[in-house]
Amino acid sequence: MNDDQLLRYSRHILLPEIGVEGQESFQKGDVLIIGAGGLGSPAALFLASSGVGSITICDEDTVDLTNLQRQIIHTTDSIGSLKVESAQRSMEAINPNVQIKTINRRAEGQLLKNLV
Repeated sequence: MNDDQLLRYSRHILLPEIGVEGQESFQKGDVLIIGAGGLGSPAALFLASSGVGSITICDEDTVDLTNLQRQIIHTTDSIGSLKVESAQRSMEAINPNVQIKTINRRAEGQLLKNLV
């Protein structure tokens, strides 16, 4: 880890249950989030801010005004945008070091099998 990463993740590193080794494991991690809605959006924000190395987010929907009161990754400026693109912008704003892959499709059938 470089100095910026040590500072960014210092609160994790101070925890005896995580430490430097645990944070390095986070950075090597690869997570799939299915849905950028009510559950997926806060999970995506926490995973990105925690420094998980690679996040794939899969959703086929667009951001609607009615989403904003519970889908905290999206903003008013995102209305009409693909949820995966809105989520990517928010995650990159929190942590530009995380690699984000977006899939603008419903996770079902063969795609789901391939992702998992």
